[in-house]
Amino acid sequence: MIIPMDKLKSFFKKDHMVKRILMSVFGVLICGIAVGFFKRAMFGVDPFQSLMAGLDCVIPIDFGTLYVIVNMIMLLFSLIFDRHYIGLATFINLFLIGYIAEFSLNTLKNFFPDLGLVGRSVCLLIGILIICVASSFYMTADIGVSTYDAVALIISNTWHVWKFKYVRIITDCVCVALGVGLYFLSGGKLDGIGAVIGAGTVITAFFMGPLVDFFASKLAKPFLYGKVQKES
Repeated sequence: MIIPMDKLKSFFKKDHMVKRILMSVFGVLICGIAVGFFKRAMFGVDPFQSLMAGLDCVIPIDFGTLYVIVNMIMLLFSLIFDRHYIGLATFINLFLIGYIAEFSLNTLKNFFPDLGLVGRSVCLLIGILIICVASSFYMTADIGVSTYDAVALIISNTWHVWKFKYVRIITDCVCVALGVGLYFLSGGKLDGIGAVIGAGTVITAFFMGPLVDFFASKLAKPFLYGKVQKES
């Protein structure tokens, strides 16, 4: 069946499909870069990466591969409870973001091998800003989210338990607790805990949900729709 060109153009215009795809790809890939900044800052990573860091301490395989395995497990959660959140961004995140994070970290180490407190603080601020803006873009695009983001979205929007920003705080705190527990279970020492939890982890655990909501309202939705959307 051949779709008439005028109908095809109408579809893309109506649903902002080109913008959605660009926002989705941009958001997920930039999130991977943000993780590199978090790791280089050494003030602790974002909450999900805190869990991943803890798992990395106890499971002796490549981080990129481990990232894929964990995300495959969470993908099953979305498949069971709400497939709406599975899409383009989901699979980019699933197969690429772990490797992008590794590349980002190694690049930053090569360019900035000796960072002092100020340099690390700058990396932390950049990481927080990038990950919140990027997350707002691919969530607003609504053609798939990361398997981790889908957990909070399903609890909030599908199960209607609580508002997203509050559910996200709870899931983030659970990830941090598990990450720290796994780190110490693996024999990790207190002086190395910064790779798992730190100021950056605490900030994102309590503020990432509200910040993603803020940037979605002020940046992502205006970019997609051409005007600021009213809060529902």
